[in-house]
Amino acid sequence: MKITILDKSTLGEDIDLSPIYALGEVETFETTAPDEIAERLTETDVVVINKIKLNENNLKDAKNLKVISVAATGYDNIDTEYCKKAGIALCNVPGYSTDSVAQVSAAMALSLVTHIKEYECFVNSGEYSKSGVANKLTPVYHEISSLKWGVVGGGGIGMKVAEIADAIGAEVMICRRKQEGRFPVVDIDTLCKQCDIISLHIPLSDETRNLINAQRIASMKKSAIVINTARGAVADEKALADAIKSGSIGGLGVDVYSAEPFPESHPYTEILGYDNVIFTPHMAWGSYEARNRCVRIMAENIKAYFDGEIKNRIV
Repeated sequence: MKITILDKSTLGEDIDLSPIYALGEVETFETTAPDEIAERLTETDVVVINKIKLNENNLKDAKNLKVISVAATGYDNIDTEYCKKAGIALCNVPGYSTDSVAQVSAAMALSLVTHIKEYECFVNSGEYSKSGVANKLTPVYHEISSLKWGVVGGGGIGMKVAEIADAIGAEVMICRRKQEGRFPVVDIDTLCKQCDIISLHIPLSDETRNLINAQRIASMKKSAIVINTARGAVADEKALADAIKSGSIGGLGVDVYSAEPFPESHPYTEILGYDNVIFTPHMAWGSYEARNRCVRIMAENIKAYFDGEIKNRIV
């Protein structure tokens, strides 16, 4: 069996890939440009990817390809209809990053609510020492127990964030399809209007693309904080950037983008460095524990396919 890893660098240099190496002959590439994908797939049986986009154009000549193993839960970068037509199995890794993403989401929200960046800069700049005053209490911050935290998405990550928010005293409400669980379920418009913290934990689909649009952003509280650790395109990125520039919302924390890395023409470049903005490089999924878990499950998925079993199959 030949296995090709197309974007090894996205998994981190510290991760042990031996569970995958144990399955057969493995060829690895740190990165793969779009025009290099097709050639690198011509003779492989299995391809392991993370962020690479696969579609008919780069898959049609991969005559030996049997399995696509994506190092993620989401698979919106894969043309699933072509995989079905071509008889290529697609396996994902559900649930591996729940704790990791929830932790980063909560950390972003807490930092923005508490204005940690501004207070730290005040001390690091030397202004605190020069002030002659023992404390500084502006910008004003509020206790989480006085705030409403809205979670968009009722999957594993969304529910974990809801539990964290509840544990630290926030009033939690959730936007989800299922009317169940201990937290109130509300529609997206109610959540956007009422909540102080709005965190996004939904997959990207035709239904969720631009779910957080200009109209919904305009309905938010002026102090509202938006956290997106889901997919960049579930929110209107320009509308969010404009809201920050105009002071229409209170803060923004983002780990995911419609283009990654986002180019200089991206609307977020206009708000880089703002005190009430946190941008991170799509790292929320990637704790050490989560990445090792991901590799182990990918190896199990691949082995299951060749053993005639079905494990984490999307197609």
